[in-house]
Amino acid sequence: MEEKHSTLVIMLQLWRRMDCCLFLFCITFHVLFVSGDADGYISAIGDPEMKRDELRVAIEAWNQCNEVGKEAPNMGSPRAADCFDIDKSTTPFHRVTEDDNKLGVNNASDHNVDEYAPLKEIYLGDKCQVNDNPNPWQFWMIMLKSGNMDTLAALCPENGHPSKPFPPQSRFPCFGEGCMNMPLIYHNYTSLQGNNILRGSFYGTWDLDTDISKGVIANSTSYFAVTWEKEVGKGSWIFHHLVKTSIKYPWLMLYLRSDATTGFSGGYHYQTRGMSKISVTCVKLTRVNSSVSLTHVKLTGVKLDLASKFVFKPIWRVDYKIPESPNFKVRFTLNIKRGGGTKSQFYLMDMGSCWKNSGKPCDGDVTSDVTRYSEMIINPNTDSWCRPDSLAECPPYHTLPNGTRIHRTDKKNYPYGAYHMYCAPGNAKYLEEPYNTCDEYSNPQSQEILQILPHPAWGEYGYPTKKGQGWIGDPQTWELDVGRLSQALHFYQDPGTEPVKRFWPSIDLGTEIYISSNEIAEWTVSDFDIIVPKDNKGKRSHTM
Repeated sequence: MEEKHSTLVIMLQLWRRMDCCLFLFCITFHVLFVSGDADGYISAIGDPEMKRDELRVAIEAWNQCNEVGKEAPNMGSPRAADCFDIDKSTTPFHRVTEDDNKLGVNNASDHNVDEYAPLKEIYLGDKCQVNDNPNPWQFWMIMLKSGNMDTLAALCPENGHPSKPFPPQSRFPCFGEGCMNMPLIYHNYTSLQGNNILRGSFYGTWDLDTDISKGVIANSTSYFAVTWEKEVGKGSWIFHHLVKTSIKYPWLMLYLRSDATTGFSGGYHYQTRGMSKISVTCVKLTRVNSSVSLTHVKLTGVKLDLASKFVFKPIWRVDYKIPESPNFKVRFTLNIKRGGGTKSQFYLMDMGSCWKNSGKPCDGDVTSDVTRYSEMIINPNTDSWCRPDSLAECPPYHTLPNGTRIHRTDKKNYPYGAYHMYCAPGNAKYLEEPYNTCDEYSNPQSQEILQILPHPAWGEYGYPTKKGQGWIGDPQTWELDVGRLSQALHFYQDPGTEPVKRFWPSIDLGTEIYISSNEIAEWTVSDFDIIVPKDNKGKRSHTM
């Protein structure tokens, strides 16, 4: 009886939190910074430099268009967490049980797998939450994604609109019906190894009929594994990552993310939980209709009304405050052991955000929201597609640190080699010719992507300036001025609209192995931190 009461209390707390953030109020949370540096910067995340013994880490999996589609057999919804406290004997006390991690849509009275997954993430976040004063945080997020897409099934929207079936194309791998499945995810809960080493892992495969013990060896098998290890009371957690493609699953992604603790993160139109303790103004909504029936979702045997009798019209959804361009930096140590082949787009830094082409914040309307990404690829096999004879692959302008703008037709001064590619949002109406629009299916809404390469143009921001820096055999600790760089990069906005303030609720690194089978990428990350000025008043830079 007491256990059921505790569960009910947790769920009611979750309901109140979601009710507050999603349905009724516009509330502003404030940032708490835990650690400070003599150079005037302080941490904006819950676990600065990954030094906290009591780890909080979760894993999520998505299909090509950042949805679930269908849960893997006996796996539950593709969200799981490993969150623990340590008692005096240094033995981990786990806050998330196996039953929690196995929760799936079969536990719900509403069988919508896409909506259930983010609700489960919120539930796990509630169990993992660290109640810092004044703002809580939840966990690091490991992200898995497969690029397989069944074009005949029309499961992914086209720039946020319903799509129609079309014949298979080489850019969308698919072995047939069911190719967009979720992976099998297995879990070794963090435990004490010997006297003072903590270690845990998530691992698995997308091949539903495979022997997971042969995942790394058998060429016909996809595989992933993320293992974390730390000496109690000393140093940083070391996250060891491995991902392997196969013939059936040739396009795979594995990232370690610091997401916002509330609101949207890059690429998703659902509420998220994370590590970045970002100040957010939540949704303000207005009741417009009372005729809609109740939707019930059951997570642990307790039914919750996650949609009330009323329909609410969003006015503003999220106003992110930090990290804001140009006022933040990212620090971490990266050691790449295996690169993942010539088509591995290994991202030294990947940042994601969302705003409309008008400059207004995203509000969950996938027909007008636009995901914005910028990534630096450090695989030396990746060449520049941006050239004087291929201007559609180049952003219209390059901006120097002093604010000078260089048009892409300026062959003498434009740094073509600094860019791998640029693609514009599919719903943009005033694009400068020539242009390419981004893949219209791999996000729930339109997207804009700007990929850069090591080049002297980025040296002032702390990024690598030539190929090979930071690659295999060259482990480095980086301090990247991501804020200033992200402010200078070109992102589309409708003419005559006020330049948007750029906020980045998702900061991550890892690789995207693009359509190549039997390739392995392996790397470690440690010491990760996002830092901002102590007074939160950095230099203003130039927006493009």
